[in-house]
Amino acid sequence: MSLPEPKPVKPAPSARADRPFKGIVLILASTIFLGLSDVTAKYLSSSLPSIEITWIRFLVFFLIMTPAMIPGSPLFALKTGRRKLQFMRGAAVLGSSLFFITGLGFLPIAEASATGFVAPMFVTALSIVFLNEVVGLRRWMATAVGLLGVIIILRPGTSAFHVAAFFPLMSALAWACTLIMTRMLSATERAITTMAYSSIAGLLILSMLVPFVWVTPTWQAVALGVFIGVASTAGQWIVVLAFRYADASVLAPFSYTQLLWVTFLGFVVFGEIPDVWTVVGAGFIVASGLYTAHRERVRQSQLLQAVGESSPNA
Repeated sequence: MSLPEPKPVKPAPSARADRPFKGIVLILASTIFLGLSDVTAKYLSSSLPSIEITWIRFLVFFLIMTPAMIPGSPLFALKTGRRKLQFMRGAAVLGSSLFFITGLGFLPIAEASATGFVAPMFVTALSIVFLNEVVGLRRWMATAVGLLGVIIILRPGTSAFHVAAFFPLMSALAWACTLIMTRMLSATERAITTMAYSSIAGLLILSMLVPFVWVTPTWQAVALGVFIGVASTAGQWIVVLAFRYADASVLAPFSYTQLLWVTFLGFVVFGEIPDVWTVVGAGFIVASGLYTAHRERVRQSQLLQAVGESSPNA
């Protein structure tokens, strides 16, 4: 993941503990929660519209974050000087969830998940525009490899191509926008503030859309929807905790274990077996992501050395 140019201010020593093993364990745990959330969303997509599934997810997210919205509460976290950017990030989070869940209704879960992992490639391109970064040739080549992986999976122009494949791609683009805005907010905003505003923005937008597609859910569907909300919120929060203990470049390789979980669960629940093209394309995407993470680690080390510091995970 690309980072903005650092300001010439030495970070506080207590900002993050350097405990990479704990960070890795947490990121592995997060992939289980997120994988379960995705598989459950795909299961529900056969009976409920994607907008309604996403609405239930964000309603649960909002309820979990409610303590951070009560004035006078020790957890109150709505004070911000960047409210507009917070709501824009929330809309991007919503877009990522909605597009992905919509795609799950048409595509095998392994294919949709592998395609969604191209988000770091979009981050590379967007960081030039929004973070004024200079992207080197090697990172562009890694991006090209990742996009080649997407083409291998989707095979446009053949009978295997499904127009719904654009949904996970749009989800990845929205998530890349989320990551860019997260970086823009991270210098001044607390994680709990960012999550609270994401829940508010997502619920407000979806509450205006869901009446047009409403299907009365069964109690089983409601229970599964609540599970999606709890699992996805837990997974995202565990990711936040993981980044307190290790750099993104250290954690990135382990985030790809989510592909293993969804592939396994897709086989158990839906009987889906990914074809050879999905496996090969996923390999290209993972290789691209790993190399991008490696180059980011090198870049961070060089930037830190330039301001008289050493990389905490070198």
